Amino acid sequence: MQIGQYKINPGENKEINLYVGALPTGTGVYVKSHIFRSQKPGPTMLVLAGMHGDEINGIEIVRQAIFSGLFDDLIAGTVIAIPVLNIYGFMNFSRYVPDGKDVNRSFPGSANGSLASRVAHMMTKKILPLVDFGIDFHTGGDSRFNYPQVRYTIRSEASRELATIFNAPVLLEKSTIAKTLRAEARSRKIPVIVYEGGESLRLDGHSIEVGLDGIKQILQAKSMLDPGFAYGARFHDFKRSTWIRAHQSGIFVWSEGSGRPVKKGDILGSIYNPNGTEKTTVVAHKPGFLIAHNNIPVVNIGDALFNLAY
Repeated sequence: MQIGQYKINPGENKEINLYVGALPTGTGVYVKSHIFRSQKPGPTMLVLAGMHGDEINGIEIVRQAIFSGLFDDLIAGTVIAIPVLNIYGFMNFSRYVPDGKDVNRSFPGSANGSLASRVAHMMTKKILPLVDFGIDFHTGGDSRFNYPQVRYTIRSEASRELATIFNAPVLLEKSTIAKTLRAEARSRKIPVIVYEGGESLRLDGHSIEVGLDGIKQILQAKSMLDPGFAYGARFHDFKRSTWIRAHQSGIFVWSEGSGRPVKKGDILGSIYNPNGTEKTTVVAHKPGFLIAHNNIPVVNIGDALFNLAY
């Protein structure tokens, strides 16, 4: 296997640094990648986190997988594990890179573009051509908590199969968004699922545990690890989701968090006028399952409060 100037032989585990650009100080920006190869041929799995630098739960999932030695003794195939793709964002507690661009809206990228575009280009040219399937780990942004969930690509049986094996509490069918990693992977017929769990800049133990379990179950199902770890099906399966939004501005206090089913008309929380003179009740406008909630206490009219899968 050749990645840039690095050669990784069968049976070899190697840590490599892939150059993507430089900061104004002249400091180089490198993406650290961990390659684990079995002696026996098999599929290549991508385990990626830190596309957005403030999404720490995904980074911690991949870090724990590497640190625990999960990939050290593969019985077949290869794992490419990248704990932090957006180095600049991680260092600055930010979703974005210096020019405000989103790496996950920059694919396939350009060798001569912005830093976000260069990171995407490195992934597109050096990593994706080697990959058979992958998991892209994410976390809720803008103080939204995402209940552990896997998003798979609409009309892709391979993607759905991968999501089912991962076995998160929620499975959600989603169209691909232009210029994302998942869209670029789909154009190459590479199934990539997106795992969402927890809230940006905060660790969530349950989301991390579900993510690690999912990696193990996929490795076993693909005959890359010895069997011996499995759960029965534990997921809710949904085709659509919709946001329940604030009907007025004020102080938002939720009474029902994500991770539970609701009926139409259920009270989910309240929005209060800070002067103590008004109150608006937030209710579910249809039956479904709450897969995310907003933790910001002060909201404006139209802000997203709950994500309802149905």
